[in-house]
Amino acid sequence: MFSTAFLDLPALQGASGTVTLPGSKSISNRVLLLSALCQGTTVVHDLLDSDDTRVMLAALRQLGCGVEVEGTTVTITGLGGQLKHHDAIEFFMGNAGTAMRPLTAALAVLGGDFTLKGVPRMHERPIGDLVDALRLLGCAIDYLGNDGFPPLHIGQPLLKVDAPIQVRGDVSSQFLTALLMALPLAAKTQDIVIEVVGELISKPYIDITLNLLARYGIAVKRDDWQRFTIPAGCSYQSPGTIHVEADASSASYFIALGAIAKGDGIRIQGVGADSIQGDIRFMDAATQMGAKITSGPNWLEINRGAWPLKGITLDCNHIPDAAMTLAVMALYADSPTTLRNIASWRVKETDRIVAMATECRKLGATVEEGPDWITVHPLPKGNWKAASIHTYDDHRVAMCFSLAAFNATQVPVRIEDPKCVAKTFPDYFEALFSVSRANTQDIPVICIDGPTASGKGTLASRVAQALGYHYLDSGALYRVTAYAALHAGLTLEAADEAGIADLARTLPVRFEGEAVWLGTEDVSDAIRTEQAGMNASKVSVFPAVRTALVALQHSFQRLPGLLADGRDMGTVIFPHAPLKVFLTASAAQRAERRHKQLISKGISTTLDSLRADLEARDARDSSRSVAPLKAAQDAYQLDNSSLSIEASVDHVLAWWQAKQPF
Repeated sequence: MFSTAFLDLPALQGASGTVTLPGSKSISNRVLLLSALCQGTTVVHDLLDSDDTRVMLAALRQLGCGVEVEGTTVTITGLGGQLKHHDAIEFFMGNAGTAMRPLTAALAVLGGDFTLKGVPRMHERPIGDLVDALRLLGCAIDYLGNDGFPPLHIGQPLLKVDAPIQVRGDVSSQFLTALLMALPLAAKTQDIVIEVVGELISKPYIDITLNLLARYGIAVKRDDWQRFTIPAGCSYQSPGTIHVEADASSASYFIALGAIAKGDGIRIQGVGADSIQGDIRFMDAATQMGAKITSGPNWLEINRGAWPLKGITLDCNHIPDAAMTLAVMALYADSPTTLRNIASWRVKETDRIVAMATECRKLGATVEEGPDWITVHPLPKGNWKAASIHTYDDHRVAMCFSLAAFNATQVPVRIEDPKCVAKTFPDYFEALFSVSRANTQDIPVICIDGPTASGKGTLASRVAQALGYHYLDSGALYRVTAYAALHAGLTLEAADEAGIADLARTLPVRFEGEAVWLGTEDVSDAIRTEQAGMNASKVSVFPAVRTALVALQHSFQRLPGLLADGRDMGTVIFPHAPLKVFLTASAAQRAERRHKQLISKGISTTLDSLRADLEARDARDSSRSVAPLKAAQDAYQLDNSSLSIEASVDHVLAWWQAKQPF
């Protein structure tokens, strides 16, 4: 997952391949709470691992549920409708509406001494209609801040079921879902009727709730989306095991990708047209706009059809979350697209109508908006603007606008706070990059070259981390090559040059921070010994090995970008890199750093000998006939003799920012 302050997406050319989606957030949190309310044990497979599900799991542990997590399989030992702990408990619900609303209802019916709070945005998301409905039942709920909004305090109820429970349906379907999941706990001797006041929005989400309730033994009678009857004497029964479908809302981004991007199509694993999730109907909207979609039991395949896409007018009440993706698809259409009946956007993680309109305008689009609608006009080639997209701590805003990187004007897009996707799809950007392609010259490279012990490795890995870029420690490649050759039974002599070169071409090496991995083996320590350095010198003189490693180094230039350090990154390997830095420090300063490093490892040495060695190595490296150590003509010079690593990082990031169009 990207935890950077922003993520720059270079201009993307096309996309092809297969994506396996994470589990549905809506299903995951419903299943967790239903499993907790059962007697016995439920094994949940393919659970979404995200911020929202972690919030729910933490709350269930606080309540005394047994929770065992093993990968995406979670075993829940339920409460059997009875709380084990009666102490005062405070729950932190983050910004997870799918946890806050249902848990509020369940705890209010069970009764106790509970406080539920969240992030500031959660305290702006309405819950008053749910609280009003629960109070009709005799639940004791008090507002601890503004009326109608969290935080809440829940006490002991005086339950009474003498009339239908009424709840508004036009603000959030989560209010009705919360009641449907909680009220079976109160339907001991008589039916409980819930009546919806006004139009019920997001009906497909209620369908998910009813479907899952049936799996847990609760057969709710529905009368035309206005009246729901929970039968007397019902009780939750564990299904034993249950599988969570992949998230249909998350599928919308890759359905849109297949419709927008040139390529051989996108295959989505984990969800098909027979999904119980309403957002699967996004397929129909995408098809109207021109996508070609085929489907199987647990998969979808999407290809570009009509191009440009077709502008549409659509009532989006049935796909409120996925409809956000249509707003970005509209930028690629032949005429304006109007999305209607989306008032619920205003009470989500942010006011999504305002957010989508504001960010589309940054890209250059004309947008009109109303209380429950938005119209987005297309952006022809040449009219797109490079934009820094503010994401409002809203995962869907971040994922939607990543699709803008496929624009015909070929301008980059910056996504601010990319980690917000952790709410539902922590590895979204990794999945996007796995199927996307860009022209090699559009994938940015930052080169940091410099002499031995100048600190270029530490600086490069820190800058890579700050930008979310891949990292290449070119100096380590020769050490890893020698290490791998010896472990493959080769000698480091000229007779084995061809074999070493063959091995080097496909070396499974990767760099994570300052750690070096060869396949599944962490070789960081093994390649940093004096002997490993001597072995590296032996293989570096072989022309075939050098040629093989040049190709390997080029392969590190992958989305979203690369930070490469070495002695010839900016002069030989990536001469067209947009930013080159030549890092220097005095021989005395470098010797002192190396001395501290060796002493910390228990290696005895002297400052004078280290300085002499470094000066001799500088002379050798600078006078080499092949790729001598020197600054590229357009490199920025950075002397870090008296700079902290943080200050050096700030210098490089400032130079990089100055080159960006945002």
